[in-house]
Amino acid sequence: MKFKIISFSILVCLLTTLVSCSDYQKLLNSDDVPEKYKQAEVFYNNGEYRKANRLLEQILPTYRGKPQAQRIIFFFADSYFQIRSYNLAAYQYESFVKSYPKSERVQEATFKAAKSYYHQSPSYSLDQKDTYKAIEKLQIFINLYPNSEYNPEANQMISELQEKLEKKDFEIAKQYFTIRDYRAAIKANDNFIANFPGTKFREEALYTKFLSLYEIAINSVISKKEERLKELQEQYDLILRYYPETLFLADLDNKMKRVNSELEEFNTTTTTLSK
Repeated sequence: MKFKIISFSILVCLLTTLVSCSDYQKLLNSDDVPEKYKQAEVFYNNGEYRKANRLLEQILPTYRGKPQAQRIIFFFADSYFQIRSYNLAAYQYESFVKSYPKSERVQEATFKAAKSYYHQSPSYSLDQKDTYKAIEKLQIFINLYPNSEYNPEANQMISELQEKLEKKDFEIAKQYFTIRDYRAAIKANDNFIANFPGTKFREEALYTKFLSLYEIAINSVISKKEERLKELQEQYDLILRYYPETLFLADLDNKMKRVNSELEEFNTTTTTLSK
């Protein structure tokens, strides 16, 4: 009995959905523009943005130049934003701003256009052209509306995007160590630290430089080894000065045991030769 009740409920839901879809399809195919406008708002307000978007797209040419156009274009842009079609959303928001620069929704549209670019920023491992563009758009918004309620979110998005750019540059610098091009790794990490002095990856960049210096120093010819071991000691001291509780302390200390041991040998040899 219970199974029959559940089956009946499912059947009713399916029939309701089919009827609803059928009615919507009829509406799409009809020439009743006022009804399409009315239902588009109903769908939009109910969160059915895809349905609203298709209807708005159909009626927009009819209302262009009329008082209703401003409202329709904004909803059209926002429906794209809600369904995560961010490229189209950005284009429509910007069209809205150009067409209605005095609208009370210009600030919101400008912000959401910038936010649409933010959503198009790819993974740090890919080309970051869209990330730079998103930062530019968000900064323009902040400059235009310095007191906007959206600014905290805009600043947060800029921080996230900048961190992504930092991570990309850091991973490139770290890659040189991975492929054992230690001199290039040292230079790349130095450049990274200089370009991003406040980066969250600074500690690891200093550590990666230390590892590169270590590989060069330990495998150096005798004539250059002492100088390079001392340079390694300086890098170790630098890391501990800024990060006394660094996550890499155990490995640093372990490697410095060998460094100190070899430096002691040089000192012993020098003392012996001087006698």
